[in-house]
Amino acid sequence: MSDALRVNELVGEYVRLEPLSTKNVDELVAAATENQTAYGWTVVPSTHESMLEYVNAMLADQECGNIIAFAQMSVVTGRAVGATRYLNLRRRPGEELPFAVEIGGTWLSGSAQRTAINSEAKLLLMTYAFEEWGVVRVDLKTDARNERSRNAMARIGASFEGVLRQWQPSQVVGEESLYRDSAMFSVTATDWPDVRLSLQRGLL
Repeated sequence: MSDALRVNELVGEYVRLEPLSTKNVDELVAAATENQTAYGWTVVPSTHESMLEYVNAMLADQECGNIIAFAQMSVVTGRAVGATRYLNLRRRPGEELPFAVEIGGTWLSGSAQRTAINSEAKLLLMTYAFEEWGVVRVDLKTDARNERSRNAMARIGASFEGVLRQWQPSQVVGEESLYRDSAMFSVTATDWPDVRLSLQRGLL
């Protein structure tokens, strides 16, 4: 990964996003095994071996410049409570910085869900993308059946753009051979001031 794409810690009041590394594995396993039933729409590794494989795969993708991965660290406890990442970085030919990026691959421990951590993490990631990289668009997508996630995206002011049919392999346990429909949302640079305000208000 180029130096231009390296992101240092992004620090908020509730969550600190630190570059993902293998030192996070044990804490991520503890977070993931709090309540595996919380992951109905995605696969979250639950053993040391599978989490190490998951982290190493992301680090390999990161070195190729395909993603930028973070451990989500609780400011209160100082421990990892999940992971998130930038992915699908889109660039003009010859340019290092992306003009658009997706935020996704996000999961949190059962106890960290429905807290300010998720909203603040989105705020930190979008602020960096729009205000440091100068992107014109941030993508957000979810399984089209995931009403909770879709409602959360709409609530912050992201625009629903439609459903991409059979867009990617399903991440639902038992559907490994199937392909899911993905609901696509976006936040553009024009939308960003209102979305930033919405995210900030959500933290109050």
